Amino acid sequence: QVQLVDSGGGLVQPGGSLRLSCAASGFTFSSYAMNWYRQAPGKQRELVAVISRSGSTNYAVSVKGRFTISRDNAKNTVSLQMNSLKPEDTAVYYCYVNYRSGYWGQGTQVTVAS
Repeated sequence: QVQLVDSGGGLVQPGGSLRLSCAASGFTFSSYAMNWYRQAPGKQRELVAVISRSGSTNYAVSVKGRFTISRDNAKNTVSLQMNSLKPEDTAVYYCYVNYRSGYWGQGTQVTVAS
């Protein structure tokens, strides 16, 4: 069955960095675009970054220039390198794949605070 396992979240000070990872299984990983979403308390889930099968990327305006999405098709993983973190980046971050009905990771909490 399809499984997405998110990891790497934590507490970090403003200006700090974190690297999130999503380990995927149960589908042909290299054939699908992969996405990172986030949801802050009281807000709707929003798309943060997407990486296509070929490796092209797109980012939300709010994170462009600070976040980098990447994929390793040999390891079936997608990562999100987050630099220059701000308090407004605080959210639960989810990996998502639009395979069949769509699948979500369980989420990983990122808290940016001093």
